[in-house]
Amino acid sequence: MSEDLPEEDVTEVIVEEPEVEPEPVDPLTAALERAETAEKEIAYREADLQNARKRFAQDRAEIVRYGAQHLARRMVSVLLDVERGLSTTGDDEGPAAAALRLLHDRLIAELKAAGVVRIEAKGAPFDPSKMEAITTVPASDDYPAGQVIEELEAGFMLHDRVLQASRVVVAA
Repeated sequence: MSEDLPEEDVTEVIVEEPEVEPEPVDPLTAALERAETAEKEIAYREADLQNARKRFAQDRAEIVRYGAQHLARRMVSVLLDVERGLSTTGDDEGPAAAALRLLHDRLIAELKAAGVVRIEAKGAPFDPSKMEAITTVPASDDYPAGQVIEELEAGFMLHDRVLQASRVVVAA
């Protein structure tokens, strides 16, 4: 049941658009535009280079300042071991105690010269960025809340970075 449809004649209509000629560009104007674009690009690249130099100088300064951090952390543990050794000698002034005292003083001097300082914790307000509270005790008239009562293990800093946090007892 298909009906035969009459065929329609299809005619194509072509519309011709007039060709538009581009406006003539003055070569001097084009050259000035390219020069301005190039100057902007050069300024951008120069600023980028200056920023990279600044970042490199900051990174280098930080490496110089904190480059000994790993070694300082290891030397601090040696210093703490020497202090433990000195505490076991008591009042003994024998050659072993004298040698430990000499080693202790030399380690402290060398660490101080490298920028390592002990964190003063006892009697100070508790600072969680430099101290680790091992335990708390109730506050009293002598020790208000938030004050460090006792330092269980010394803490050390290299310039403004914590090498080892002080382990302390805090009044709560």
